[in-house]
Amino acid sequence: MLVNSTMADLSDLTFRTAFVIYIVGMLMSCIYYGRMFGVIDMRRQREATRAERPKVALGAGGGSTVVSDASEPADGQAAAEEAEYQSRVAGARKWAGMTQALVWFGILLHLVAVITRGLGARRFPLGNLYEYILMMTLVIMVVAAIVIQRKKWYSIYPWLLAPMIVAMYLNGTVFHMQAAPVVPALQSYWLPVHVSSVSVGASIGIVSGIFSLLYLLRMWQPRGEEQGFFGTLIKPLPAAKTLDQLAYKTAIITLPLYGIGIMLGAIWAEVAWGRPWGWDAKETVSLITWILYAAYLHARATAGWKNSKAAWINVFALAVTIFNMTYVNTVIAGLHSYAGLN
Repeated sequence: MLVNSTMADLSDLTFRTAFVIYIVGMLMSCIYYGRMFGVIDMRRQREATRAERPKVALGAGGGSTVVSDASEPADGQAAAEEAEYQSRVAGARKWAGMTQALVWFGILLHLVAVITRGLGARRFPLGNLYEYILMMTLVIMVVAAIVIQRKKWYSIYPWLLAPMIVAMYLNGTVFHMQAAPVVPALQSYWLPVHVSSVSVGASIGIVSGIFSLLYLLRMWQPRGEEQGFFGTLIKPLPAAKTLDQLAYKTAIITLPLYGIGIMLGAIWAEVAWGRPWGWDAKETVSLITWILYAAYLHARATAGWKNSKAAWINVFALAVTIFNMTYVNTVIAGLHSYAGLN
């Protein structure tokens, strides 16, 4: 099967362009993040000022009591403070909007890179580790962009884009492979079915793990009680409850998708190797990862378990997923050694 070199080169070009767009988006998100420090400080100052104003009771006798501020600020001062606050909010939102637009543009180029990779190789683009990470980073960015835009949690972007940029850099350098036909063992209709479900499930699981990690950071530095350098750094993050709920909801999607992928892999293994399970390194670590997601959901829903303890299980599942995707694929030899690097 001949390779379409034009499409393969276009895939590499659009991948590199998407990488650059994500970097620019990262810079935009950092500017937004920095502007949010001033917005949050001003908002908290306004709330503290209102809470500290003395109150007086109006009315007499047995009638109803009305509570009012004893010393309202001058109308001009209040209007000026409100105008400054709204100006800061509008300025921050401008950078958030530019970040979101760049992320979607990067996702579009990222999608083109995946499609043209398949057209260039003339097969489904999940035949080696480079293509696997190419697909996973795309799914992660799509899921994260949808959630962040719907909830308007733009302060999460720096924490998400930073690891994605690192992953894409490594994928384009260390893990990059030229488009080529897959080995005979992967020339099967099971490839898109099995690997797609596993990659999508693992991608959503990575998003869940990142949110659990941010939840633990927020629990360490509660909203409104931040202290020190790290407290200042995570000040713009959403509340801990918000981050925990999102981690839980995405893990609910991860568990069945990843489990279906493992079961489909077992069926394919029965067809290809004559046995559904052989405790190959990839199989074993994938099963451990699925068990960790199940344990996280069980702990999260069990009375008596603190959400912070359950979140540590999800973070561990994230670490095992990364270990499985990198070390197991590139170092440990086995029946699943199709990374193209070993």
